[in-house]
Amino acid sequence: MEKKIILLASLLLFFLGGCGEKEKKESGKPNGNTLKEVNDETGNEKVVELEKPQPVTEGENEPFLLTEENAIDFFFDYAKDVKEDKVRLTTSLGKFTIQLYNNVPYHKANFIYLAKKGYFDNTQFHRVVPDFIIQGGNSDDRETSKKRKAIGRYLLPPDTRKGHKHHRGTISMPSSERDNPHKLASPYEFFIVVTKPGSYHLDGSYTPFGRVIEGMDIVDRINQVPIDQGEWPMQNVYILRAEVL
Repeated sequence: MEKKIILLASLLLFFLGGCGEKEKKESGKPNGNTLKEVNDETGNEKVVELEKPQPVTEGENEPFLLTEENAIDFFFDYAKDVKEDKVRLTTSLGKFTIQLYNNVPYHKANFIYLAKKGYFDNTQFHRVVPDFIIQGGNSDDRETSKKRKAIGRYLLPPDTRKGHKHHRGTISMPSSERDNPHKLASPYEFFIVVTKPGSYHLDGSYTPFGRVIEGMDIVDRINQVPIDQGEWPMQNVYILRAEVL
């Protein structure tokens, strides 16, 4: 009888000891911002601090978009760091180079910014008026619309009092087609004067911001392509690449 009692007591102690070991090992589960880590050899526990999750700042990963509220301040600052003043346009009919005026800072900075962003690449000369202008920077494909959406929606104020006139070869910025009594400029488009010696009736209404210094024969070639009734070339004339020099 005594042997049975001793055996039962031993089994009970063994069973309780096993349960205690299991509890210690399961205590290593995370609890809030801490974790109880168990040393298998000593059975001692130590508390380990977990790395706290970092808060996500609202708008931190959102892309920068230009708007009518921030565009002027942005280009004012951007113009301070712009050293380049030339852009070469490679078209499906040849290359020509534009030099931008330093004293028309917003329009110069805008044109260089868009060129560096790759906006003009694969756009078209979408309007051609014989012996008057060629107009570029737009397209009828979805990619151009996507690029505009990614850069932002904004206008630029006219800057017509710097002494620049619409001589032949002048690059200028058209007004937006939106309700626009102040003739704010549409920043994604531009036109180049072909008229000899110039189209001076445009002075005071549009902003000249540069001139063609090389490849005016290519501009003339574009101006001579056949067009439809909407002044769109019958065969698309592409700007393949815009390079800031």
